[in-house]
Amino acid sequence: MIAKKMVSYVEGSSVIRAMFEEGKKLAKEFGPENVYDFSLGNPSVEPPVKVKEVIKSVLDNSSPNFVHGYMSNSGYEEVREAIANHLNKLHGTNFNMSNILMTVGAAGGLNVILKSLIDPGDEVMVIAPYFGEYNNYIANFDGVVVKVDPNPPTFQPNLADFEARITAKTKAVIVNTPNNPTGVIYSEETIKKMAEILVAKEKEFGTSIYLIADEPYRELAYDGAEVVYLTKYYHNTVVGYSYSKSLSLPGERIGYLVMPDELDDAENIKAAANVANRILGFVNAPSLMQLAVKDCLEEKTNVKAYDNNRKLLYDGLTSLGFECVKPEGAFYMWVKAPDGDDKAFAAKAKEFNLLVVPGSTFFGPGYVRIAYCVSEDMIKRSLPAFGKLAECYK
Repeated sequence: MIAKKMVSYVEGSSVIRAMFEEGKKLAKEFGPENVYDFSLGNPSVEPPVKVKEVIKSVLDNSSPNFVHGYMSNSGYEEVREAIANHLNKLHGTNFNMSNILMTVGAAGGLNVILKSLIDPGDEVMVIAPYFGEYNNYIANFDGVVVKVDPNPPTFQPNLADFEARITAKTKAVIVNTPNNPTGVIYSEETIKKMAEILVAKEKEFGTSIYLIADEPYRELAYDGAEVVYLTKYYHNTVVGYSYSKSLSLPGERIGYLVMPDELDDAENIKAAANVANRILGFVNAPSLMQLAVKDCLEEKTNVKAYDNNRKLLYDGLTSLGFECVKPEGAFYMWVKAPDGDDKAFAAKAKEFNLLVVPGSTFFGPGYVRIAYCVSEDMIKRSLPAFGKLAECYK
């Protein structure tokens, strides 16, 4: 018999992944050119050319015992130092290698910091709609999920609800901006107000509340939108980052945590994260990819391609009468179900070989998520199918 905790995990296994598998079946049945799979946030843009060149160079010019050997749990010192310097250059921060821990992607980083901070019964706040796996990450350490309402149609956090739900048991808040699934970027005003609320609540309860910034989409911002760096606004901020989207390397599972010296109990948190990285089973982030990203810190993905897709899909859907939140970042379109039933809408879309994800998966019922990190050609080919879907609701 499997562990009791795993029973609920298996039952709640990712709807997105299930739809991705369904898309592959439909492609075999109808032909891939006739199936429009918008389910998975899998980058269609290739990694920058330099990434491949650097990987080859690392393999060709380094000792195999070094490239494929063990290193400290936190990662190669020279990699962490390079990332710290890069962040300081970008954001005017003052990090050093001791503030950086290399992780197995953003998911690995979130699990590391949650294991380092959360005791059973501690509350972790998440702002709806949000990536559903947060629930599982929090449950891994017997934390309690506290959901905060959004403010449609902007989908900025509902700050009144946020403030009201903070208690003496609140240990952490997860913030994801640019946001999956809405594509919304939390404004500087929003972040400042959240920081003010958190500082006041820390004083009220005599506790430390940690703000965890989940930032895999940081570089995917459009129309000059600014994604503020949260460590500059709140002292107890930890940043989790991934190169999955910024360098189109989702399968390589490489990222890092930033744990500033300003954190309450900073030295113990850094030490705990260093141990958590090992005992969670990661041991350390992939060695080859650590060394590769060190020399690709200035490289950028093709944001223009995503922006073109964003405009094409938004214009196409709104012209058909669909109500959409125009994305400011990431590569997701948040579309309102015409009759308010997101699951029925996703099922109806499937009749036209359109695979979209019900917003209920992200605790945002009444909407669906469309991942437009696909080819521009597929978006163009999908618009007639969306037209047929629209006709069903007129």
